[in-house]
Amino acid sequence: MTYGRAVTGALAGGVALAVLLWWAGASVDALQLPGATGQFGIDGVRILGGWLGPWTYEVPAELGASGDPSDLERYRGLYETAMQIRYGVLFVCFLAGALFLIRRLPPVGARRIWMSFLAVWAWCLVSGTLAVSLSAPWAIAARGSGSYRFLPNLASSMASGHQLVVGAGLVAAAVTVIVAGLAARGAQPVPQNVVRTGAARLAASLGTAVIAVSLIVLSYQRVAAAIQEAGASAEAGDLARQLLLLGIWSAPSDGMSTTWLLYRAADALVLVVVWFALRLLPALLTRATFPALMAYGVCVTIFGLLCGQVVRAVVDGPDPYGGLNRWSGMGAGVPAAVVFGALAGAVATG
Repeated sequence: MTYGRAVTGALAGGVALAVLLWWAGASVDALQLPGATGQFGIDGVRILGGWLGPWTYEVPAELGASGDPSDLERYRGLYETAMQIRYGVLFVCFLAGALFLIRRLPPVGARRIWMSFLAVWAWCLVSGTLAVSLSAPWAIAARGSGSYRFLPNLASSMASGHQLVVGAGLVAAAVTVIVAGLAARGAQPVPQNVVRTGAARLAASLGTAVIAVSLIVLSYQRVAAAIQEAGASAEAGDLARQLLLLGIWSAPSDGMSTTWLLYRAADALVLVVVWFALRLLPALLTRATFPALMAYGVCVTIFGLLCGQVVRAVVDGPDPYGGLNRWSGMGAGVPAAVVFGALAGAVATG
């Protein structure tokens, strides 16, 4: 698929993603209306405010709280700059990534359409996380924090804003694939790659093993605690956990309960999804190159995490803070998925 055909879908999806997030962020004032608390409850309003906050241009109440009130305009300017960078990075990152993904896996044929859709959906989360992370220094400075506990604040920013992107990304991915599919009409047939079954299974197993290192070994509670406390600076622990841990788990304290087993089944589902996706990708890609498998390795890891998070949300059952809180974990773990997904794709290339 040529760049000219693929860029149409990527542009349409990027605009859709940015507009949806901007519109949702602009709706944060609605949570202050008298009926909002009655509709969502006090905890629901608080949770929704946390979801919408990273994408709103509305100046936060704590803006410059630790600085001189006379500098309020300067802090306001920093916050507006942060949001401009955030939306700019969001659009550029999505455009570049979706363009590459669609070229390597054109949405032609039922299987490729679904794989393209899921990959672009996952890439929306990559774009959102990168946008929030790169704009975080300006947003942190706007709150008057400056360099105080910068790394923990950066880690906190990296872990925010993903819930909204999950929903908006579904729409953006659908728009991207539909427009790209229409643009692909009349193009040359997608070549079929011949991949040896044994080699594909071995490569998928090696890639899945890389994901298991983070999901099972590093995410074990005692290991995670050691990562948190390691290093010359204790403040770097939060950032290290964001980049290295795909989850968190511990041994059962009161025997093998059903809930604990279901949580471990959710982790196993992540690995199964990653294995099957890495097994199928070499035959579906137009060219199974090193960069392509690294990019798709990130996408399949994120999609696997989303599958596991859905299972966890269902297993959790009723939440004392309301139904919204059960879904707060959707889209978490993207920074670590980028690191280990890229490594998994690189290993699977061989």
